[in-house]
Amino acid sequence: MKKVISSRDNDARRGEEAKMDVLEAIRNRRSVRKYRPGNIPNEKLEIILEAARLAPSAANRQPWRFVVVQKEDKKQALAEAANNQTFIKDAAAIVAAVGDPDISAKWYEKDTMIALEHMVLAATALGYGTCWIGAFNEDAVKSLLKIPERAKVVALLPIGVSNETPGPKPRKELPEIFFKEEWQSLWC
Repeated sequence: MKKVISSRDNDARRGEEAKMDVLEAIRNRRSVRKYRPGNIPNEKLEIILEAARLAPSAANRQPWRFVVVQKEDKKQALAEAANNQTFIKDAAAIVAAVGDPDISAKWYEKDTMIALEHMVLAATALGYGTCWIGAFNEDAVKSLLKIPERAKVVALLPIGVSNETPGPKPRKELPEIFFKEEWQSLWC
């Protein structure tokens, strides 16, 4: 008798490959601006992409689409379109995160950001570096990647093997950013 594997079984099996739990990934995530040459194995890249697919969205509309760029000439052109942030061309892949306001006019941008952050955490858990890129010429990116006019490029995300180990940045303490029950009511 053939065993039927559910998507939940498949998701659990893929999760076993992750090197750290989600809180550890959150603590270890850094903005990486130096990458080693080389590719990400397809099975690892697909785990990272799957993390975005599983992200929540308002009314489950999933208003995102992602263009994964791995060709050297296109990565170079994206780096130029990203205000000449040339380090992104050295990443194994650059993901253009695109939101569709026709699917979710109010939430497409936020939903796409949530999905992209899922990718960031999955990449971190698998030992890869990333860096959110918000500074770019949207028209140039759309033209290069043949993205339809109605769609909006939300961010670019280089993913690759880090060639640096940035230390943690200072973070505000919980009482500085959380209030209990109402504004300015101390958390602790």
